[in-house]
Amino acid sequence: MANLDITRRGLMGSAAATLAMPSIARAQNPAEVKVALLVPVSGLYSRFGQVMKMGGEMAIEHINAAGGVKALGGAKMTMLTLDCGDTTEKAKNAAQRMVAQEPDIVAASGSYLSSFTLAVTEVTERAQIPVLTLSYSDLITGRGFKYVFQTSATAASQAEQALPEIMRLAESVTGKRPQTVAIITDNTGASVASVKPMKEGLLQKLGLKLVVDETFTPPIADATPLVQKVRAARPDLLFFLPTVISDAKLILEKMNEFGLGQGRVPTISFGIAIAMPDILNTVSKDLLQGVLSCVGNWGTKGQEPLIAELKQKYNEPWMDQNAISTYGDMWIIKEALEKAGKADKVAVADALRNLDLGPAKYFPGGQMKFDDKGRRVGAGLTVIQWQNGTPVTVFPDDLALSKPFWPKKA
Repeated sequence: MANLDITRRGLMGSAAATLAMPSIARAQNPAEVKVALLVPVSGLYSRFGQVMKMGGEMAIEHINAAGGVKALGGAKMTMLTLDCGDTTEKAKNAAQRMVAQEPDIVAASGSYLSSFTLAVTEVTERAQIPVLTLSYSDLITGRGFKYVFQTSATAASQAEQALPEIMRLAESVTGKRPQTVAIITDNTGASVASVKPMKEGLLQKLGLKLVVDETFTPPIADATPLVQKVRAARPDLLFFLPTVISDAKLILEKMNEFGLGQGRVPTISFGIAIAMPDILNTVSKDLLQGVLSCVGNWGTKGQEPLIAELKQKYNEPWMDQNAISTYGDMWIIKEALEKAGKADKVAVADALRNLDLGPAKYFPGGQMKFDDKGRRVGAGLTVIQWQNGTPVTVFPDDLALSKPFWPKKA
C-alpha cells in the first residue's frame, strides 16, 4: 500500500510538472512584450507628445513586421501610452499609475519636456524601470540614477557643440564675428540647462558679450517687454529658447513689428518649439525664413524612407526630433530585449548598460552605447534652419539635407 501511495504521488507530481511546463515556457517566451510611452497628449505640450506617439507606433510596427523579439520566440512588442498632461505633477502621477497598474512594463520612453522627465524618472528609478529619453537637461543623468538613459546630447553639450558652428557661419557670410548677444529663455529644465554653460564661460570664450538676459514662464501673454529690451540693446544675435509654440510665435511677430526681423537681429533657437508645423498656422513662412535652431535630433540624410513613411501615414510635413528619437528608442529597447533574453525590466536595464551597437543609426553622431551616467557616448546634435517654409537639417555636414545660409539685412 505504501509503495502504491509513493507511486501515486510520483505520478501526480510528474503530471503537475508537465502541466506547469507550458506556463514556464510562456513566461520565458511571452506572446507580447509591453513597453510604455510617457508623454503629454493633452494640454499645452500635447502636440509634441502626439508626434512622439507617431514615431513609437511606426517603430513597433516595423519591429513586429520583422519578426518581433527573436530571443523571446518572436514575441511582439506593444506600446502603452500614458498622458503626462501639462504639469510636472501630472507627469509624476502618470508614472505612478504605470508602476501601480502595469507590472509587466519592461522599459519606457519619454517625456519630451526635461521637467517632466525629471519628475517621471524619480518614480521609475525606484521601480527599477529603465527609461530612454530625448530630454536635454544635464540633471536627468547627473543624479546617479541607474535606470535612465539619455539618447540626446545634454543641453550643456549641445551649447558647446553648436555655438562655435554658429559663429563660423556668421563670420563666413558677413566677414566679421558677432560681438554681442541677447538671451531670451523660458524657465523649463532644458532651456535653463542650455544657457547655463553660455553664461558660465562659453560666451566669453567665443568673444560674445551678453547684453540682454531675460527668463520667462511659459506661456507668455505679451512679448512686448522682452522684445523692447532687445531693441534697446541691438545685439548681433538673439538666442531664443522657448518650449511652447505660442511663445515662439509671439516673439517672432513682435521682433518683426519692432523692425528686428531676420537679417537685423538673427535669431538662433534651441529646441523644437520654433520648428513645429503648427507654427505655420499663424506665422508667415517669411518671418521664419533663415531662423536656426539647435536640436538633439532631426530627420537627416539616410532617413529619407522613414521621413516619407511618416508623411504618408500621419500627414506630417517633416520628421522632427520627437518622431525620430522615439522611433530609435523602440529599436534600442528591442535590442536590449534580445540581449537580455527575457521580458524582465531589471534584465533589460542591465542589457542597456552593456549595449554596444556601434555607430548610432537614428541619432546624430557618436555610438549606440551608454556611459556610466546613462549618457549616449559621443552624442552629437543637429542644427536646422527654416528654408522656404520647411525646417531642414543643415549641420552636421554628413547628415545635412541642405546648406545653411546667414540672413542678410534687407
